[in-house]
Amino acid sequence: MQTRTPPILTPPETPGSSSGLQLHSPTTRSRPYHFSTLCATVENPGAKDQYGSSSVPIYQTATFKGVGGEYDYSRSGNPTRSHLEHHLAKISSARHAFAVSSGMAALDVVTRLLKAGDEVIAGDDLYGGTNRLLSYLKTHQDVTVHHVDTTQPETLHPLLKRGKTAMVLLESPTNPLLKIADLATICADIRARAPEAIIVVDNTMMSPYLQRPLEHGADVVYDSGTKYLSGHHDLMAGNIAFVINAVGNALTPFDSFLLLRGTKTLAIRMERQQASALVVARYLSGLGFLVHYPGLEQHPGYEVHKRLATGPGAVLSFTTGDKEMSERIVGAARLWGISVSFGAVNSLISMPCVMSHASIDPAVRAARGLPEDLIRLCVGIEDPSDLLDDLELALLQAGAIKPLSSGLSAGQTHVRTNPTYNPHAHGVAINKAIEKLADRMGNQSVEDRGRDWVVSAPGKVILFGEHAVVHGVTAIAASVDLRCYAASSGREDGKVQLNLPDLGFSHTWDIETELPWEALQKDGHMHTAKALDKSLVDAITTKAIPPATGVDERYKVATVAFLYVYMNLAADGYRPSMTFTARSTLPVGAGLGSSAALSTCIASTLLLTHGRVLVPSDTQDNLSATTDMVNGWAFLAEKVLHGNPSGVDNAVSVHGGAIAFTRTDSGPKMVPIHGFKSIRFLLVNTKVPRDTKSLVAGVGLKKQEEPELVNGILSQIQQISDDAFAALSADPPLPRPELLSILRRSIEENHGHLVTLGVSHQKLERIREVVDKFGGADGLKTKLTGAGGGGCAVTLVPDGFDEGKLRTLVKELEMEGFEAYETSVGGGGYGVMIPIYSGSSSASMLGEKEASLEVVSSSSELARWSDAGAGRWIFS
Repeated sequence: MQTRTPPILTPPETPGSSSGLQLHSPTTRSRPYHFSTLCATVENPGAKDQYGSSSVPIYQTATFKGVGGEYDYSRSGNPTRSHLEHHLAKISSARHAFAVSSGMAALDVVTRLLKAGDEVIAGDDLYGGTNRLLSYLKTHQDVTVHHVDTTQPETLHPLLKRGKTAMVLLESPTNPLLKIADLATICADIRARAPEAIIVVDNTMMSPYLQRPLEHGADVVYDSGTKYLSGHHDLMAGNIAFVINAVGNALTPFDSFLLLRGTKTLAIRMERQQASALVVARYLSGLGFLVHYPGLEQHPGYEVHKRLATGPGAVLSFTTGDKEMSERIVGAARLWGISVSFGAVNSLISMPCVMSHASIDPAVRAARGLPEDLIRLCVGIEDPSDLLDDLELALLQAGAIKPLSSGLSAGQTHVRTNPTYNPHAHGVAINKAIEKLADRMGNQSVEDRGRDWVVSAPGKVILFGEHAVVHGVTAIAASVDLRCYAASSGREDGKVQLNLPDLGFSHTWDIETELPWEALQKDGHMHTAKALDKSLVDAITTKAIPPATGVDERYKVATVAFLYVYMNLAADGYRPSMTFTARSTLPVGAGLGSSAALSTCIASTLLLTHGRVLVPSDTQDNLSATTDMVNGWAFLAEKVLHGNPSGVDNAVSVHGGAIAFTRTDSGPKMVPIHGFKSIRFLLVNTKVPRDTKSLVAGVGLKKQEEPELVNGILSQIQQISDDAFAALSADPPLPRPELLSILRRSIEENHGHLVTLGVSHQKLERIREVVDKFGGADGLKTKLTGAGGGGCAVTLVPDGFDEGKLRTLVKELEMEGFEAYETSVGGGGYGVMIPIYSGSSSASMLGEKEASLEVVSSSSELARWSDAGAGRWIFS
């Protein structure tokens, strides 16, 4: 372990600086040595060997003779260990380093700084042993432990408390999902909010060669020396000190010698290992597996990790969609050894949920998003072609891939099969008919292009932070159970048809002659959603939008959004003939995210039609592997519809649940919240059209004219959002009455601030008056939601509220011309209907469902339509 500040017991200090690698040779040198030179050069000017040995000797002794000497007992200090500790400090940008018997021993020493009543913040994806130790502290030593998603620095803010937060424990990348934490940002936030908290980072996955967290603001860094520092799995070590002498867990002289020897080759080993790891990651990703590896550009933490570290490391993980298949893959590997550890020169394979993380309760694993089918690969220094050959053979034997007669792309020889496809399960090959069926259900192949699809996406309600979110304040938003539905069916006439019955619009285009393909960028967006191409938007608007009379004018932007995504995804030359129909139970223009829900339906349907996302299988329970791709394209469609959306609407529509959303200069930050699921709300539509752009501009102008007033309001709204987030994320959960009390108070305060900002409306205030009359004394609290100026109001309905009173309230609101919707919040995100392959073919079943969508005449009928026959829904 390394520290920035001296602990009680200290070995000789490094001549280097704590701010970087600054070791110089004994003679004058103009620049520091490179890292590989530092690793290979073991020198401690303050402890020269008496015989000039070129390799540090092993002082294999328990005691030392004499009185008052530097060493007296090896538990307290040993020359071999001192050399090692000096060397580790040097290559880690540390003032001091302390070698103990294992990585967990290092963490044990660190956590002895905690006392009863302290609070610890830790990640939600941690090494299994770390979880065990934190659970013990929580259960037996009265230490409160909060687990958060450290990929979003804002998740820590509500939990950072001066005088209470004693320690923050971080990993980046995490083990085993390879999540990335912005260490520099988090450390700066902790210094500002809880400066006395000790920031501890487990750097085992990276080693000092690739990342030195002390340089980013951490106080203490520890490594499992068993892994990359040693590199040979022939010792147990941890890289700390006051407790070490008392407990006696210091590293032995012989193990200190082995670890010191291993560090000399750290740079050359890591370079070879991570180069091979990138090859393996690209291979698996190319087959369609969801791969967690920060060296892949599609990794959500790619840019942050690139800024903090000098390489992606040599550990990656991937999912197969089926636990039994994953077990077969691990069992079939030969060159990849089955082991719980990593960091050695030989490559390893494991399933964390049944090995290193098996001690974590399955329910906790599920809540933290740790897939049971996850496979972790730890890449060694073998020839990468041998590693790929062995892995490919294991995938083939397990039935995870199959040979491809004609590659989907140049050089591709295999294709991923359905997770349930196992050609050797019964000792015989699966017949061609079943094989084809399995392919259609599980492959991202040309056969899936043009399939019929039925999808849906929820609307949203913003509970706290409207308008303020534009100015960097956190907004709390949740999905509602009012949804947009879309269905598509294939055609064979070279045309694409868009039906929007809710807007009274339908039109058909000849794909080749009536769409402005000349305006499409050469490569389009194809694989990833990038910045909006304004020239293509203009070309579609001027050349492809037909005039229409007697229809809702919003058909124009909706049509542009659909054609924009369709054309970009068709940039590879595949231009499917299709019919797309969309309907909604959401009131359009009421501030409930109807445009975001439509954007999500457009994006998900077209990505599936073009084969850009993995086709869901009938064994899947959710769509988590596709959400990032769908969200990116949905945001582009939303940009077409609204110009400069915050991103909160489409994020909720795609991911579902509830989120804390913050706009930052580096992009949106979204933190999931799980506390809204059992809370009832009443949504009331004023039916008053809103001009969102004007309302947002008005707040911006007020901020310029009265900065002190508006900035004060924004600060108070931020506090409201923080309080709500903390209440809903409390671990353990708050008592129900206390939670509802906090939400009622927050709703009342937030609405008052929005009134001061000038974004309410007389209709919204009338709704509040009616609600207060019928239920204010019983706990009903109402505020505007969305942009205000009309739109919708949202009312919290407390537990046990009289149902008769609620029905009377709804009737009264409807008599005054409002529309009321009772809803639950925090449900699933976008959904895809998976066909049931029995009786008639799936194509005809979904085709009939698409045709019937046009003639559904009411919201209640649309809800019944969504649940009728043809298949089952799976959601993100």
